[in-house]
Amino acid sequence: MYDIVDTHTHAISPDHDRYPLAPVGGRQSDWSAHRPADYESLLTAMDAAGIAHAMVVQASTAYGNDNSYVVDAVKAHPDRFCGVFSIDVLAPDALDKFKYWIAQGMSGLRLFLTGTTMPGQASWLDDERSYPVWEYAQASNISICLQMTAAGIPALQRMLGLFPKIRVLLDHLARPDLAGGAPYASADSLFALAAHPGVYLKLTNRTIAEAGRGASTPQDFFPRVVQAFGARRIAWGSNFPSAEGSLESLLAEAKAGLSMLSAQDLAWIFGDTARSIYPELTRMGSAA
Repeated sequence: MYDIVDTHTHAISPDHDRYPLAPVGGRQSDWSAHRPADYESLLTAMDAAGIAHAMVVQASTAYGNDNSYVVDAVKAHPDRFCGVFSIDVLAPDALDKFKYWIAQGMSGLRLFLTGTTMPGQASWLDDERSYPVWEYAQASNISICLQMTAAGIPALQRMLGLFPKIRVLLDHLARPDLAGGAPYASADSLFALAAHPGVYLKLTNRTIAEAGRGASTPQDFFPRVVQAFGARRIAWGSNFPSAEGSLESLLAEAKAGLSMLSAQDLAWIFGDTARSIYPELTRMGSAA
């Protein structure tokens, strides 16, 4: 048996005075308004689901780049949570902000280039103003999580050329269109990223749903992804509470969708890969 790590959770405080809303794009996401979970509720849901540790990812569509609530979640439960923060990487003080949030106990950076309140694909991924942050992250072995679409892959390829030792984690596998089914020609740009050893995939509820859409089936898609990237570069994330349903049901859905994989592959996807992306998780020890 292995300790399960959830790489993609969010937490929203009911205290809007202490943690004021400042959503990216100017509009709060529906999920954060109508089914929020504070970090204590998240912890309760983790216990019910049997999840040992979680990455609390900045809720950009609620708090923008103010990562205070993620910081407080990690400080409240450092044995269960690690944090992923967001900043404006184009700002003149971006590197200072990066260093500040790392000093506050955060473990990784997330760049928000698309979402329910910001549809499409932002064009600034390879903007040279972001280079100092990428350079520092590469030198410091700090992972960058990318909330992006497949339309951003050419820009990511350019950044990988400039920063070949960077480690990036693609939320929802960069949202590929899989409806055409095998051999997944529409996802060729995603599979091309397998050539870069620093590219990791975050497999979420969105990925499970997309793998079963149209002519695609999980039995066709997931073995192909594992063959291309290896299970050691794939990590599960629930997307709770942005995703509808209990954390327990989201985990069960993921296990069912990946049931064709080997026990060894599942151990990596549901825990070990996360610990390689975010080394701070290894210092928590076992939940047993």
